[in-house]
Amino acid sequence: MASSSPTNPDTLRGFGFALTAYLLWGFLPFFMKQLAHISPVEVVAHRVIWSVPIAAVVLGITGQLGDLRAVFRSPRMLAMGAITAALISVNWGIYVWAIGTGHALEAALGYYINPLFSIFLGWALLGERLRRVQVLAIGIAAFAVGLMTWETGQVPVVALALTVSWGFYAYFKRALPIGANQGFMLEVLMLLGPSLAFVAFFGGAGHFSFALTADTGLLMLCGVVTSVPMMLYANGAKGLRLSTIGIMQYIAPTMIFAIATLVFDEPLSTVQLVAFVMIWGALVLYTGAMLRGRVAKAA
Repeated sequence: MASSSPTNPDTLRGFGFALTAYLLWGFLPFFMKQLAHISPVEVVAHRVIWSVPIAAVVLGITGQLGDLRAVFRSPRMLAMGAITAALISVNWGIYVWAIGTGHALEAALGYYINPLFSIFLGWALLGERLRRVQVLAIGIAAFAVGLMTWETGQVPVVALALTVSWGFYAYFKRALPIGANQGFMLEVLMLLGPSLAFVAFFGGAGHFSFALTADTGLLMLCGVVTSVPMMLYANGAKGLRLSTIGIMQYIAPTMIFAIATLVFDEPLSTVQLVAFVMIWGALVLYTGAMLRGRVAKAA
């Protein structure tokens, strides 16, 4: 993920890019619902395949394509790229499956929890100190997950899987000393071979959804809906404070929550609603602490 300095001023250009990215991610369930009859693995394969030419064109236009040469000469960078590629493919697969099988609410829950999980990773893996408010926010979110587990009798696996896969993806992404656009290109290039092999295997087995006229266009659009928001976000983040990005990241899960309940008619029990309210409260605490820290640094 691209990062921005917490001291850099927000720019209108950065805000526009980031807002567009989050809105596109928020509307993504409508698109993925149209692919619910196709295997999530095949959908992910097409997300990879059709993202490659788009990413290549963007890097070519911006003159960033040459930056990838250094990556291919570094075994360590290739290894880190392989890790992030694996994590993002898992995240995509779980998300596609969740939307297609009526678990959009859990997907929203997972992306709400993600910033709190990132704080936890910073403490557990990077030795970052936690403020009391952050500890309280993480505790409230954990209690909410426990409440949902108690009500349903099972752990919200989809939500936690999305949280963990994206959280570790962002963590390892920090180790790649290249721009976000180049990093995305590296990931889809690494996934291109397995994706082409999988699609070819499906075609040989007579399960080639791409050959069906009704699905062909949708599968090709997978590249657009995958690469465009990620690249918009990467460029938007360069012109925004980290705290601004931290607040804006709630846009997509809020839209997913609304779509799941109001459009997809997914059931929302009283206990689930209480759990969501608790997590929203935890995020208010987290965001408030972040904003107070921003004001203190600016003073």
